[in-house]
Amino acid sequence: MEVIELLKAALFGLVEGVTEWLPISSTGHLLLLDQFVTLDVSPEFWDLFLVVVQLGAILAVCVLFFSQLNPFAPSKGREGRRATWTLWGKIVVACIPAAVIGIPLDDWMEEHLSGPFTIAAALIVYGVVFIVIEGVRERRARRLVSGSGTGAPRHLAIPAEENLAALADAKAPCQSVEELGWGRAIGIGCFQVLSLVPGTSRSGSTIIGGLLLGCTRTVAAEFTFYLAIPVMFGASLLRTVKFFLEGMSPTSGELAILVVGCAVAFVVSILAVRFLMAFVRRHDFKPFGWYRIALGVIVIIYFATLAA
Repeated sequence: MEVIELLKAALFGLVEGVTEWLPISSTGHLLLLDQFVTLDVSPEFWDLFLVVVQLGAILAVCVLFFSQLNPFAPSKGREGRRATWTLWGKIVVACIPAAVIGIPLDDWMEEHLSGPFTIAAALIVYGVVFIVIEGVRERRARRLVSGSGTGAPRHLAIPAEENLAALADAKAPCQSVEELGWGRAIGIGCFQVLSLVPGTSRSGSTIIGGLLLGCTRTVAAEFTFYLAIPVMFGASLLRTVKFFLEGMSPTSGELAILVVGCAVAFVVSILAVRFLMAFVRRHDFKPFGWYRIALGVIVIIYFATLAA
């Protein structure tokens, strides 16, 4: 195994770790990166790598939110354990729509919707959606500030960006994951179905769902992280089973590539999750929307030029 291949794997892990949690589409970025940096692996293993490398990212969430997700934590009493099991129930139920639709359509989606123009279109469309949603929330916050008089909190009197973001979240019906009802959880799970199209972003689709259903940005992001656990483990298991059922087996070099990719994705994901949680407490998602639009336009121009 050449060192260059391990460095390539590390690069893919880096991209996965950053883009898995930011609402900018990890699969889309990995597929685009493959246009410029190609791993020396079989096509079958590449399909496996594209999914299983996400396990490194999901392990980061398991570590960072272990206490919140562990029903057996000694610090939790009976009510705490019950609340944690209830949270897991909502997570599982919210994953059902994507599983019901995604599993039978997995091969079809991979064959027909993994092209660069599909990815670019999804990047642009959902970038616009983010900007529109945040624009609506911002206008509502401005009206609240201008019309509330002395009723507005003193530190929110000036409509600066971070104050407007905080005010918009302060008026959201769902202020914590504990307040997230079964209906909202299932609704967010339905939005997760949108992420079956490459370029949409799993985190992006569920965050959009959370915002539209009345969650704060923090709640939408945190529940998105939780939903990723069964989704990614399930997707990785499904792809691994299909890989071996097709009579394939990874070489020692391919296994090394997978281990390096997962390890780098794990480390980078810890930083990315911490960044996003800190960012959304004071800012909105507009920067990610503009990034998506810009990247989508670049992708269209680049591949249109190649086709010309």
